[in-house]
Amino acid sequence: MLFNSIDFAIFLPIVFLLFWFVAQRSIKWQNLLLLTASYVFYGWWDWRFLSLLAFSSVVDYFVGGMLHREENGRKRKVLFVTSMGVNLALLGFFKYFNFFADSFVHAFSFFGQEFSARRLNIILPVGISFYTFQSMSYAIDIYRRKLTPTNDLIAFLAFVSFFPQLVAGPIERASHLLPQFFKPKTISYQMMSGGLKIMLLGFFMKVVVADRVALYVDAVYNNVGLHTGWSYMLATFFFAFQIYGDFAGYSLIAIGTARLFGFDLMQNFNRPYFSASFREFWGRWHISLSTWFRDYLYIPLGGSRGSKARTYSNLFTTFLVSGLWHGANWTFVMWGAIHGTYQVVERLAQELNFPRLPKWLSIPLVFVGACLAWVFFRAATVQDAFHIVGAIFINPGHGIHVGDIGIMAFSLAGVFLLLGIEIAVEYFPNVSLLHHRWAPVRFATILAMLVWIITLGVFDGSQFIYFQF
Repeated sequence: MLFNSIDFAIFLPIVFLLFWFVAQRSIKWQNLLLLTASYVFYGWWDWRFLSLLAFSSVVDYFVGGMLHREENGRKRKVLFVTSMGVNLALLGFFKYFNFFADSFVHAFSFFGQEFSARRLNIILPVGISFYTFQSMSYAIDIYRRKLTPTNDLIAFLAFVSFFPQLVAGPIERASHLLPQFFKPKTISYQMMSGGLKIMLLGFFMKVVVADRVALYVDAVYNNVGLHTGWSYMLATFFFAFQIYGDFAGYSLIAIGTARLFGFDLMQNFNRPYFSASFREFWGRWHISLSTWFRDYLYIPLGGSRGSKARTYSNLFTTFLVSGLWHGANWTFVMWGAIHGTYQVVERLAQELNFPRLPKWLSIPLVFVGACLAWVFFRAATVQDAFHIVGAIFINPGHGIHVGDIGIMAFSLAGVFLLLGIEIAVEYFPNVSLLHHRWAPVRFATILAMLVWIITLGVFDGSQFIYFQF
């Protein structure tokens, strides 16, 4: 079920009314309602994949309990490996089987050997990377003795499948979200108002910005070889705001929806395009994933505790794996490798005491570097990505393929309006029009955003980009 669909517009009020006015007297009934609603929400795409979600959740629930009770170190390791093995096996089979099979065949072909491998007609379950990582973190934290498991199966299943953030995050930690399923909740105007305002901004970023610029981005990136370098530059610039508006918009809708039910989800984006370094960029972009990889991969690898060479290797490996997490395609691996290289070079420059650039120069440089990496993220193949990069830097051509002037104008208007909102929040945090102390200002802002959404929004039922991961 998509947030930007009629189905969700009907689904959400029904669940909201049942949660607050039918099941409000019992936390257990509220959790059971949320669990049922979440499985309906997820099963709307394909009910067959509910078994995967339930299976991985139940395994981690029971393994978590046994890990907590078991004192024998060897047995604890066996239980831990069982949990990790089940989750990674499901993720690996459904997401990466064909990728590794094809890569294996291509590797043999490179050396002149003919080899064939059978491809499977596998449908990728929506959001499997997100709920798998959320469930895995529960078992990992229990194994590390940093978390006490719950004895409430319904609450745990609701935690893993919580529908606002189930398919595209934020990837929540059990230590933050799970206790909220045991706290009594009270409906209030401030809670509903705050949640709806966050959702409004999320829908604006999705349908006015992301889906509008996608029209130009798709026209260019889906027809590689027919455009000039200047057109690729503009399409890449637009894609930077498409993926930001799409993913940050989803996160805001998820956070706002959760707030309607009295839940607090972590912030997932913090205006990343105002970053003055790539390290800062990853402290602002997809925060739940970057902190997950930091805590569960980078630090266990050794972090920065070893030699400089080992630190660089750990950094690069973390971003390489992060790229592969995003998708079973070498384009994502290249994207991760580019960001890993950025991190290593930046760390090396810092250790060599290179002078820091002023923000007016470093912020646009980081944005340009991020856009260069986005070329590989968006391109269909690595070959297409190199063609686009070559066209931009070597043969830019003599002009931009504009296409529909109206699409271009509306796309630019949406991007610059979002930039204006972001600049205001970044540099004038006390000036918040959506939360202004004067009611007329708040009302005018909400009305203006609704008008923009209705008149300039694209309502074609397009799914969110990160659903494919």
